[in-house]
Amino acid sequence: MKGFWPNLERILKKLLRYAEAFFVIAGVVFTLMLALSLTERPFWIYYWLGTSQAKLEKSPDYIVVMGGGGMPGGEGLMRCFYAAAAADSFPNSRLIIALPADSLHFRESDTYKMFKELVFRGVDSTRISFEINGTNTFTQARNISSNIGKSHSILVITSPEHTRRSVLTFKKAGVGFVGGWPAFETAIDFDLLLTKAERSKKIIHPDRQVSLRYNIWNYLKLEIIIAREFMALGYYKVRGYI
Repeated sequence: MKGFWPNLERILKKLLRYAEAFFVIAGVVFTLMLALSLTERPFWIYYWLGTSQAKLEKSPDYIVVMGGGGMPGGEGLMRCFYAAAAADSFPNSRLIIALPADSLHFRESDTYKMFKELVFRGVDSTRISFEINGTNTFTQARNISSNIGKSHSILVITSPEHTRRSVLTFKKAGVGFVGGWPAFETAIDFDLLLTKAERSKKIIHPDRQVSLRYNIWNYLKLEIIIAREFMALGYYKVRGYI
């Protein structure tokens, strides 16, 4: 026991130094994130993820709707909305919903709910098929490429941050022509959130500045989404998926 307390003291001091370093780094990172949220840079990085690989060189033979969480859910509904619009724009294309599902309980699955949402939005049910075995973007792309062949063109419908990785993964899987249609959200006119008296003023009180009330928080959320997606892109690159 004679050497126990000195050793414990050294361990505690070391842990304290690590904790101090962690909080300093965390503080610096948060400060940088907060500073970036005062600019439009997060949006433009997010926009780049959604559009940098989106160009489609020919009309798609297939429109692939990537699953976006549970249904109903924000991402899933947005992707279905854009997929229905794409189906209307390319009436000769077939649609594939790529989302894992239990084949024994398919009608209770989120995949089937996406199917019902597309039909509700006017897509002919006979145009829709499913890829339910892949569990991530890579395996879904591989399975779809094997099923449809590599000479076809596809249009990938997914969330903006996921578009670049999805298109690159399908290209790596050997699909001949791949483009993306990012499911961007639209924003309401911020002036609608101000009273008529406030809209007529040249200077508005800081606590009523819409850009401060909403943009900072929205951009902070975008920064987290962007950081996660860049980590995913790095992982896919290391694994040879893109």
